[in-house]
Amino acid sequence: MADAGRDRFGPPPAGERRGDRIEYRDAFVAQEQGYRPLLLDLVAPAGTTGPVPVVLWIHGGGWLNGSPKVTPDWLAGEDHVGRLLAAGCAVALPAYRLSREAAFPAPLHDLKSAIRYLRLYAADLGIDPSRVGVWGESAGGLLASLLALSPDEGEVGVTEGHSRVQAAVSWYGPADLATMQAHRHPRATGDHDADDSPESLLIGAPVTRSPEKAAAASPVTYARRDAPPILLLHGEEDVVVGYRQSVELAAALRAAGAPVELELVPGADHLVGGADLGAQVRRSVEFLARTLGGPPQI
Repeated sequence: MADAGRDRFGPPPAGERRGDRIEYRDAFVAQEQGYRPLLLDLVAPAGTTGPVPVVLWIHGGGWLNGSPKVTPDWLAGEDHVGRLLAAGCAVALPAYRLSREAAFPAPLHDLKSAIRYLRLYAADLGIDPSRVGVWGESAGGLLASLLALSPDEGEVGVTEGHSRVQAAVSWYGPADLATMQAHRHPRATGDHDADDSPESLLIGAPVTRSPEKAAAASPVTYARRDAPPILLLHGEEDVVVGYRQSVELAAALRAAGAPVELELVPGADHLVGGADLGAQVRRSVEFLARTLGGPPQI
């Protein structure tokens, strides 16, 4: 089958200047037969003299909820998009199919298609195709890690080019579906191994009875020496995704000889609740600006 590219997925709509930024809305990135169109927004800093790095923000929501169009209330006050723009990075906000629409690897393939689309139209958007980062939180953290580690391109949307990334940040993302239950916080109430758990719904089968599918959706499976730099940030009091998930992934990456930074936040729950959220946003923006070659000041 011929690669799908400009002939099927056209250029993004014209950008609109809004103060210190240029906004591109509803670029048509992909659509599988029988599913909704997948759209992408991009916000780029205005007044730049050359192509800039781009960071894809991957929303959370247990693979069941969430939208790139909506910034969660708990994060809105920290303006993570504005901080990335100030650091010299464009920010892409891609959609992906949720678990009640399509099982894994659909969301991963959707996001890889978004990266290939951005590379295809990099010149139109003013972004540097050689400097692509990803930043995800919770369910989006797992997907961000997989974007950094899994070689599986899929055949969704734009199939020209590749989806490799040069940096990744995972905020309290699952790393190994098979060990999530064992890694639960003592106060946790959810059952990750249940037939209707978010993890089981993600892979379309019970986690405990589908080890191969669980492994395929687990970033730890793909730890490799040539992985891009990865920052794993996790609250030590996280009652939704136990912090030992990030410890396990960091250990696997270090054993493989890959560059990884592990930031465990004392007293922080899921969503970095109970800690200085702004400090963690700044830490993550600094990491992405540094690894992608953006300005050091944020």
